[in-house]
Amino acid sequence: MKDQVDFLVKVRDAAALVLDACNEYLESLEPPGMEKRTWPWDPSKIRWVHAEGAKGPFERSDDVGSLDYKELLKDLSAHGGKLNRGGWFYWSFSDNKAVGRKQR
Repeated sequence: MKDQVDFLVKVRDAAALVLDACNEYLESLEPPGMEKRTWPWDPSKIRWVHAEGAKGPFERSDDVGSLDYKELLKDLSAHGGKLNRGGWFYWSFSDNKAVGRKQR
């Protein structure tokens, strides 16, 4: 049973990544002259620290004093805890006390 659950979780996560990649690609195909989509948060205004995980290096933030960080958390929450923006993959940790990001 555990193997089946693990398999389904992996398939679900892979499907979410494919959906995010398709959306990002479609956004890049906007006709010239159309306004580029913007987000209510700016990752350059969030304090990131380098970290190492089971899948390699990534950046982590728990910059709760930043309004941009709070907006990022809202965006992540609206997208099931994972999203792609500007060539980066963002995710919230299961305890919702930090956010990770990895360049695509």
